[in-house]
Amino acid sequence: MYRKISARYVLGFDGTQHTLIEDGEVVFDGESIVFVGRDYGGPVDEERHYGQSLVMPGLIDLDALADIDHLILDSWPSPDTAAGHLWSDDYFAHRRRDVFTPAERATVREFALAQLALHGITTYMPIASEIHSSWAENLHELVDMAETSRRIGLRGYLGPAYRSGVHVTTAAGGREVHSNEALGLAGLSDAEHFMDYAAELADPLVTGVLLPCRIETLSEELMRETARIARERNALVRLHCLQSPLEDGLLQRSAGRGVLELLESTGLFGTRLLIPHGVVIDGKDPAASAPGGPLDLLARHGVSIVHCPLTSFRYQKQLVSFDRFREAGINLCLGTDSFPPDLVRGMDAGMHLTRMVEERPDAGTLADYFDAATLGGARALGRADLGRLAPGMQADITVVSLGSFGDGVVEDPLRTLVLNGTARQVTDTFVAGRPVVVGGRLPGVDLDTLRAEGQRLFGEMRAAYSERDVQRREADELFPPTYPHAKMASPVAIP
Repeated sequence: MYRKISARYVLGFDGTQHTLIEDGEVVFDGESIVFVGRDYGGPVDEERHYGQSLVMPGLIDLDALADIDHLILDSWPSPDTAAGHLWSDDYFAHRRRDVFTPAERATVREFALAQLALHGITTYMPIASEIHSSWAENLHELVDMAETSRRIGLRGYLGPAYRSGVHVTTAAGGREVHSNEALGLAGLSDAEHFMDYAAELADPLVTGVLLPCRIETLSEELMRETARIARERNALVRLHCLQSPLEDGLLQRSAGRGVLELLESTGLFGTRLLIPHGVVIDGKDPAASAPGGPLDLLARHGVSIVHCPLTSFRYQKQLVSFDRFREAGINLCLGTDSFPPDLVRGMDAGMHLTRMVEERPDAGTLADYFDAATLGGARALGRADLGRLAPGMQADITVVSLGSFGDGVVEDPLRTLVLNGTARQVTDTFVAGRPVVVGGRLPGVDLDTLRAEGQRLFGEMRAAYSERDVQRREADELFPPTYPHAKMASPVAIP
């Protein structure tokens, strides 16, 4: 079936770079694009004109929130409350539990995937907090998530997160990693079984990958086994590291080596490795890109850095710098990592953070950031058929409206979108040629009911922090409001 879509602006691809086509058209037959340009003269079975919109490649989010929002709670703690956001050692040893039932967890996943779709994401690799699980994700949870993802129509690179340790606050108020190696190896076994499930499913929209948790929560044995399985299966590995000075301190204590040394010694540098976030590396230091420096090592081993600028910004961090990583030859892609899953706002924050780091207005160009959200993501996944609109490519397409008065005037359409707008202007998306978002809605998903359920489950999640807090404080004390709630006096009758 030949579908033709057209709009005032189309961002095509000329074989080398994205190119802007005014009054452009995209035609696709089934899952593949057959034409990008103007004045298509071939067969058309269905046609849609999007008017004052930008048609662009589907966005690729490789650290995509698959959870209820937690940044709204944990990105602004005081020194007094920060320790209460972790498990206590008593909770770890005696009281840990799943806050959500399997059915509630499935609702959480649907809530998150619906948000991704509505923000123009067409391909994603999920990230979820384990703090409200009894340990980490399991096989059944990811099988259920895969089915939800297929029903919505997204392209997912999925696997259960696993770990052999967890951050805890000790009774004395310190921070340590407490471990259970058996649970870590069981989690890796679940990840292997999920890859088998995905292979048997034979759905091109579901690919099994290895998603271990933060590096300081993995034993050396778990890292080595992850590397071995990844090499045997040619599987992608995404490992959160190089995101906090705390990592090296904990790893030096447990393994006598830092992050980069462990990536080398455990064989993870020999895998198809993606690393969020890279913010501990000072790329402005000439030693970083010198032979043997961190940027040189990452580039030499073909590592992709998943840059999450908006989340890093909210946690008082930044990549130093996007331009330095690119100049060193490192593939950069983008992630959201938290709510909102808005890569448009992420690109805006990233561009301006780069300019601040480099202290010049031409740093962190929009073209480089948009390439990271499309071509860089495709490169990290080993998918030359994603991230671009050209004949032969997958018909993964995002349509963004620029027709509202609130958008202001249109200069360059992509620059207008990123500087003036958000991904909430997405009206339509296609994944492998199938409509996913249609007119700002998700067909078959009751968003009003899902929103209400999401709010209820967020309340459960927020309340559960109290039972994990080493001081057992109430949620309102751990997460005080911006202003105190008003104490309303009883009305007085007027004679």
